[in-house]
Amino acid sequence: MNRKTLNRNSRIIEPKILYYGTPVVLLTTLNEDGSTNISPISSSWALGDCINLGIGSGGKAFDNLKRTSECVINIPNKDLWENVEKIAHYTGKEDVPNYKKDLGFTFQREKYTVSELTPLSAEKVTPSRIDECPIQIEATVKNLTVPEHSPYFAIVETKTLLVHAHENILMDDKHIDPNKWNPLIYNFRHYYFGLGQELEKTFRA
Repeated sequence: MNRKTLNRNSRIIEPKILYYGTPVVLLTTLNEDGSTNISPISSSWALGDCINLGIGSGGKAFDNLKRTSECVINIPNKDLWENVEKIAHYTGKEDVPNYKKDLGFTFQREKYTVSELTPLSAEKVTPSRIDECPIQIEATVKNLTVPEHSPYFAIVETKTLLVHAHENILMDDKHIDPNKWNPLIYNFRHYYFGLGQELEKTFRA
């Protein structure tokens, strides 16, 4: 096959943001005083019961996870984008890092109040779950790594302990209905999207 016939007039670029569209996660972690911090994050992926998270190494979630190794991975649907945006410019760190100040971040401990979301007790971990999120995954941290080549971010490997799901998105106790589940998507991080229409089933459906 002639390679030239496949050229789509592409060019090499240097994206300022390389989040190419992933579900939003509201990560809840435990503060020193026993309150729960909520951190919107935009990088996660799952294999089996292992969920990997990408978080900023200068944020409160990073500090909390290093200290307690517990979290809840709350996954909002598209209708919660305004709640997410209400806390997007806040940090749980009282001493706000300069780089966050430059980006417009300010300290806020009462993120549940500001976001108008509701805390629920978890069963196997201490941080609270978020009632409005259709999927809530209690998890424990198995490994936390800060890459040498990118010290501003951390890769957090977690193990799923318990999964909660709203009744209205379930097919049964083992399956979430993909036609009823519409996660909130960060599309290159600057824009919120929901899913589009179904195209076709895969051979594994």
